[in-house]
Amino acid sequence: MGLTPGSSGSSKAGGRSVPTSLAEINVTPLVDVMLVLLIVFMISAPLMQQGLQVDLPKANAGSMSEVPDQIILVVEKSRQISINGTAVRSGGLRTKLLAIAEAKPQVEVFIQADQSVPYGYIAKVMAEVKQAKIHRVGLVTEPAASDAKL
Repeated sequence: MGLTPGSSGSSKAGGRSVPTSLAEINVTPLVDVMLVLLIVFMISAPLMQQGLQVDLPKANAGSMSEVPDQIILVVEKSRQISINGTAVRSGGLRTKLLAIAEAKPQVEVFIQADQSVPYGYIAKVMAEVKQAKIHRVGLVTEPAASDAKL
C-alpha cells in the first residue's frame, strides 16, 4: 500500500479513494527555531556575567597557568575579602583558609587586590594566608605596557 512512481498519493480500494500517508518531517521550522535560540543565548550570555570591579595594578609578569588546586582571594577597595566569589566575614579569613588547607594541602592562593588598598593591609592578608599553613601565595596583576618604567 505504499506509493509507487506515478501514483497520485491515493489508491483505489473498491472504487473509493483511500489516502495514504507520507511520513516526511519538515526540518526547516526546527532549524529556524534553533537559530533563533542560538542568537538569543549569544546576546544574553554576556549580559549575565557578574563580577567585581577591581582595579588591578599593572606589572610585567608571565601569565599564570590554570591549576585545579588554586583559590582566588579578592580584596576590594572597601577591604571586603572574598574567596572564589564567596564573601568572608571580618575575622573569619584564617578559619576558612585553614579548612581549605586541610582539604587541599597543595592549594595555591592568588591574591587579587585593588591597587588602592594600602600595602600594609595586603601584607596582613598575606600573613593570614601563611598562618593558615598555605605556603604558595601569589599576587594577581594586569599586564603593563611594554614601555612602562618604574
